[in-house]
Amino acid sequence: MHLFEIIVVLHVIAGTTGLIAFWVPILTKKGAKNHRRWGRICCYGFMAAGALAIAMALFSLYGPEERIPSVTDRVLFDGLFGWMMLYLGLLTIGFADYGLAVVKHSLKREALRAPRYQLLIAAVLISAAYCFYYGFGIGELLMMAVALLGLAAMSIQQLYIWRKEAPTPQSYVGEHFRALIGMGISAYTAFMSVGLIRYIPEHVFNPLVWALPSAVGVALIIGFSLQAKRKTTPKSSKAAKPQPSKTRPTSA
Repeated sequence: MHLFEIIVVLHVIAGTTGLIAFWVPILTKKGAKNHRRWGRICCYGFMAAGALAIAMALFSLYGPEERIPSVTDRVLFDGLFGWMMLYLGLLTIGFADYGLAVVKHSLKREALRAPRYQLLIAAVLISAAYCFYYGFGIGELLMMAVALLGLAAMSIQQLYIWRKEAPTPQSYVGEHFRALIGMGISAYTAFMSVGLIRYIPEHVFNPLVWALPSAVGVALIIGFSLQAKRKTTPKSSKAAKPQPSKTRPTSA
């Protein structure tokens, strides 16, 4: 078995672990033991899959062998299975790392400004920018759309990290679930690029299939946002409601 095939097998194992574990924290009670345990398993599985995706992308771009000879358009292949795979691997790692970090540093936001976090965000932004540039050069809307997702997500993260206001005990929650659902979107998209070419090669360049993880992920983000808003609105309105006076009116 060649090294590339070994990396593919390891990628499938790590990715499958993350893909299965991803739904446990989504469906279980937030903050509970199972939520935290399976959330970590999901993150570590996706981070391993992302690192292996980067290795596969570099092999596809610079390896001595021509990967997947059935794909005759090598420029498009380099874009989707080279530069976009490289970017999605970094994006998956970036989302997972940030999702864990905002919990760890929930009351100390300035810790996220350290080079250890900022360099990873910068790597995602650079790879996203090049993915967009390459996609624009070959007229591939899929690459540009996926790149914009990462550019927007990393920019939102930076707005949170560099915000001047002191964080509240619950201010990290929105960042946490947006990052980890974003991790699921990027991981599912990258993982499908390996499975699709092997099982349904006629749909490997179908933009509707590639857009499915983003559609599901965005729906989950909207759903969780509305759910969180419903939980906080009654408390806020109750707190704002004026309390009736307990003093009795004096007689004239």
